[in-house]
Amino acid sequence: MTEVRVRAMTPPEFATWRRAVDESYALAQVEAGVWAADEAVELARTGNDALMPDGQDTDGMLFLTGTRPDGTPVGVAWLGLTHPRGAPGCAFLYDFEIFEAHRGVGYGRALLALAERTARDRGATGLELNVFGDNEPAIRLYETAGYTVVTQQMRKPLS
Repeated sequence: MTEVRVRAMTPPEFATWRRAVDESYALAQVEAGVWAADEAVELARTGNDALMPDGQDTDGMLFLTGTRPDGTPVGVAWLGLTHPRGAPGCAFLYDFEIFEAHRGVGYGRALLALAERTARDRGATGLELNVFGDNEPAIRLYETAGYTVVTQQMRKPLS
């Protein structure tokens, strides 16, 4: 397995990530047909503000950076130690990304394993996440890492 280490995001990393996560979540919601483009970034920002009212210092939220052994950042993970809908003992992976230049060589699998271990070390007995249906690489990663579908939302255009 590709070697990855995990550490807390630095404040500058958090600030950069926070802007990016709002924008990428907004774009994903627009592409999925859930939100209108003109309001998407504000909706994402408002939702994320509610989840992390104290920013990087929000209790129960971990903001992690995965690095190569030489310290080069390869990806990030946002881990909530309690489930947003109250599933007992289940942590929640809100955001997970391997930076584009580092994809396809095993960093995703390694960082995911570290996020799982971090949740388990803090008492979680399960880890849940959401993935958009068109994100085939992520779906394959999660399936091969042992994740199974627990809920599924479907849509049919009525034209």
